[in-house]
Amino acid sequence: MKNLFCAVLIFVASLSYAGFDEGFEAYKKGNYTVALKEFKQAAEQGNAHAQFGIGLMYDRGEGLPQDYKQAVEWYTKAAEQGDDYAQYSLGGMYANGRGVPQNYKQAVGWWQKAAEQGHASSQFGLGLTYDNGDGVPQDYKQAVEWYTKAAEQGHPMAQFNLGLMYRNGRGVSQNYTQAAIWHTKSAEQGSAKAQHSLGYMYETGQGVPQDYKQAVIWYQKAAEQGHSIALSLLGILYVEGKGVPQNYKVAYILLNLAASQGGDSGVINSAIELRNNILNSKKITPTDIEDAQSISTRLYNSKNFAAELRELLNSQK
Repeated sequence: MKNLFCAVLIFVASLSYAGFDEGFEAYKKGNYTVALKEFKQAAEQGNAHAQFGIGLMYDRGEGLPQDYKQAVEWYTKAAEQGDDYAQYSLGGMYANGRGVPQNYKQAVGWWQKAAEQGHASSQFGLGLTYDNGDGVPQDYKQAVEWYTKAAEQGHPMAQFNLGLMYRNGRGVSQNYTQAAIWHTKSAEQGSAKAQHSLGYMYETGQGVPQDYKQAVIWYQKAAEQGHSIALSLLGILYVEGKGVPQNYKVAYILLNLAASQGGDSGVINSAIELRNNILNSKKITPTDIEDAQSISTRLYNSKNFAAELRELLNSQK
């Protein structure tokens, strides 16, 4: 969020008032006391961007005690002047009930204002509210419309959700090719959900030619982020030797990790069952089981999980 704030402040620097530039420079250096003082000077002159900055500092507790009510007050001042970042943030406060009673209708109202100015995250937020029916009647076509606006601006979560709409035929005709296109865009930006989904599409040949090697690539990217379903599905590919050499030890490690990630009980139970099937098949030696258990524990506790898992899996190809 700090990087987002810095980006918008750079964009509007030419519109700044006295004290705004000084506050921005202090904020970038982490000197929040000076930043707050300078922002307040500019805010008192009506600078909406400084008002947003003060709201953000209260929201994050930077340089002063975290205070959601004060954050809402300052976001409101800026939002009422048309600042799209403030409108988006204020919508988020209403959606999450921070500093104000939860009110999806208010959230939608503020996101609508920001979205109409082209604010991608607000467009995504609107898509989500129409998708789920929060604060508005559920309307998949409206969800698709807003997801598309955000996705075309490169918003990774909007791209993923839009891909789901095409994949499931919600608000738009079912189209696996379009689903794969949007999931690819999201996956390339690092979305673990999209990486897992794209891996599954390559594994099953949905919207793309069936390609187990590509499935392995995308499952691995998601697995490195701790995505439990991707860990489990990648483990199955190692059991079956599809896209990778068959390796029960690596499969055991991956299924062990999938079972330990928490979350969906169905995924956990499935991973445990598959792991136990490897044990019962007697296709893995007691020594390999002991070593796999040790590696699983080390990876689970690692501060560099992604890098260490990547090194392990790449060494098996």
